[in-house]
Amino acid sequence: MLAVAAPIAVVALELLVLKTGLFRQGRYWAAIAIALAFQIPVDGWLTRADAEIVSYHDKAITGVRAPWNIPIEDYGFGFALITLTLLCWVRLGRLGAKHV
Repeated sequence: MLAVAAPIAVVALELLVLKTGLFRQGRYWAAIAIALAFQIPVDGWLTRADAEIVSYHDKAITGVRAPWNIPIEDYGFGFALITLTLLCWVRLGRLGAKHV
């Protein structure tokens, strides 16, 4: 449930409160693509079925895994964390620029 709620909350925060315009910027989507390009092999290695380094309690995840045994929830949390970090960076950067 939290893996669905986190991305929705971050998107709502941007669209209803912060309104930075981040989702309209190509460089944001490029950053998401770059992060995903690294997340998939690293997360796949950490959660691989033959030698898990990171394991999840069965009741904590849906059990849907793709690709390489990566819990689908990791993508929602990854998106939310990266997006929230970038939103804060943009927002705080704009606030700092006004006080210079």
